[in-house]
Amino acid sequence: QVQLVESGGGLVQAGGSLRLSCVASGRIFAFNAMGWYRQVPGKERELVASITRVGSTYYADSVKGRFTVSRDNAKNAVYLQMNSLKPEDTAVYYCHAVFYDVGDYWGQGTQVTVSS
Repeated sequence: QVQLVESGGGLVQAGGSLRLSCVASGRIFAFNAMGWYRQVPGKERELVASITRVGSTYYADSVKGRFTVSRDNAKNAVYLQMNSLKPEDTAVYYCHAVFYDVGDYWGQGTQVTVSS
């Protein structure tokens, strides 16, 4: 069984920073790509940032210049450094991973709340 365990969410004031972590465990070989989505009630889940095993990155326009995604291949881990947070960044953030051998999985989600 594969698990993605997220940590690092919480409450922060506008302009502050948070760092999300996601570590995969279980019977996996290696990930192809890992990333972060977010969702607010009543809206579709949206891709925030992703990174491939070789380091290619993607960022949603709304977070470019403020968020940085990184990975640790040896740990099958992905991180999201979020700076200059805005109230509109408030959402549940989900880790997502695509593995070479076992397909794709989701984390349980972590709440990020940015107060104005």
